[in-house]
Amino acid sequence: MSNNEHIAALRLQNVPHIGNITARKLLAHCGSPSAVFSDKKKALLRIEGVGEYTLRGLFDSRYLDAALEEYNYVKGNDIRMLLSTEPDFPEYLNHCPDGPILLFAKGRIRLQQQKILSVVGTRNMTERGRSFCEQFIEDIAVLNPIIVSGFALGVDICVQKSAIEHGLQTIGCLAHGLNQIYPRTHARYMSPVMENGGFFSEFWSTSRPERENFLRRNRIIAGISQATVVVESAEKGGSLVTADLAAGYNRDVFAVPGRPDDFYSAGCNNLIKQQNAHLITSAADLVYLLNWTPEPEKKRAVQKRLFVELRESEKTIYQFLLQDGKQQLDTIAVNCDIPIFKVSSTLLEMEMKGVVRCLPGKVFEAV
Repeated sequence: MSNNEHIAALRLQNVPHIGNITARKLLAHCGSPSAVFSDKKKALLRIEGVGEYTLRGLFDSRYLDAALEEYNYVKGNDIRMLLSTEPDFPEYLNHCPDGPILLFAKGRIRLQQQKILSVVGTRNMTERGRSFCEQFIEDIAVLNPIIVSGFALGVDICVQKSAIEHGLQTIGCLAHGLNQIYPRTHARYMSPVMENGGFFSEFWSTSRPERENFLRRNRIIAGISQATVVVESAEKGGSLVTADLAAGYNRDVFAVPGRPDDFYSAGCNNLIKQQNAHLITSAADLVYLLNWTPEPEKKRAVQKRLFVELRESEKTIYQFLLQDGKQQLDTIAVNCDIPIFKVSSTLLEMEMKGVVRCLPGKVFEAV
């Protein structure tokens, strides 16, 4: 993509009254950002939903000057620009009618042919929430997904740190320009994240972490992935906005339930109660509902050396299934005397290793 196209995209992004939906209409009609500014105004006015008021600032030179200034800043600070028509642009964001036409990126992000999962939650994470996040990332790591979050306090930074610890890519979606970080205490995590993924933002270097920017940022988190998990949330909060946006984009939404009187589970419980999210208590639930499995040949390659690597709990479950045949999750937990939440994660690991198979109705059999 030429420099002129990136400058034109910045210019289009900066014109007042032209939001993401209109910008995408203009791009679809004209074919490229530069073509928008080459076309005649009368032709642009024929586009549905585009009027005189919308286009009043389109050819104002002030917005070109600002775009040139931002372009020079970006090029001088090791920031990449991804245009929505370029192959490196996140595919799922292009399925969102209000997705940005331009993203700023920093780090080593590689999106091709990988599962992408957004995980969000309250900034006031409880110990229960922390434990779930860490176990969830550990269990799902065998599928090598990219973990997306908002790099905020609480659940966000917990899942992103856990992703790094388990060798997963993680992407932080920011509500400000890439020339700053919020909260400042997370500056120490920037290098590890960029080594194991990176950051996305649609905001210029002049943008500050203001409240409305976080709400706009949430649609990037919701739109970039195949599914969104809400770990903990009060009755109101940004995580619920992200969940609502994800549902609006026809993505799967999952929520971790809590006790009825848990303040930071009220939002999750309501999502489940109102049937706006699937209930999950482990990574195994999500994997089952999304039908995420490794390639069959990977199972076979690992299977040759599995029987000397099974942990005691895995051996117990495997022997039970060999002896008694297909069994439901609850039955396995009771007969093997293992808590059900541990059985779920153990069965997921065993499924990834190729020694058990998950059948419809959460029934498992030994392979």
